[in-house]
Amino acid sequence: MKILIEVNVSGEKTKSGVPLAEAVALVRSVAALENLAICGLMTMPPWFEDPEEARPCFTALRDLKNRVMEEDIPGVNMYELSMGMSGDYEVAVEEGATIVRIGTSLFGARPVKSFAQGGIT
Repeated sequence: MKILIEVNVSGEKTKSGVPLAEAVALVRSVAALENLAICGLMTMPPWFEDPEEARPCFTALRDLKNRVMEEDIPGVNMYELSMGMSGDYEVAVEEGATIVRIGTSLFGARPVKSFAQGGIT
């Protein structure tokens, strides 16, 4: 199965992913699993009004990708960088994104769920 490793570049407690400092070690460990193929990395930066403020997160993930490539870990291919959403995808692409999530740009904002629907009002 082809997978991406999610990296919590920003260190936010509300975000998932391996901490940046532990990412290479995780890549090494996962690469040893015969049914998984690491194809790249992904991250979710904090939300910023100005997309340029997300650039350091995107740059850090690109730099991590390059470090992993330098390690030349068997079975690891770093051809995907999933980063950027509707509000900041242009900056993410400038920093090397190959996958962006632009659902809001395509479909509009999600409707707010009421508390009865399992959401917060």
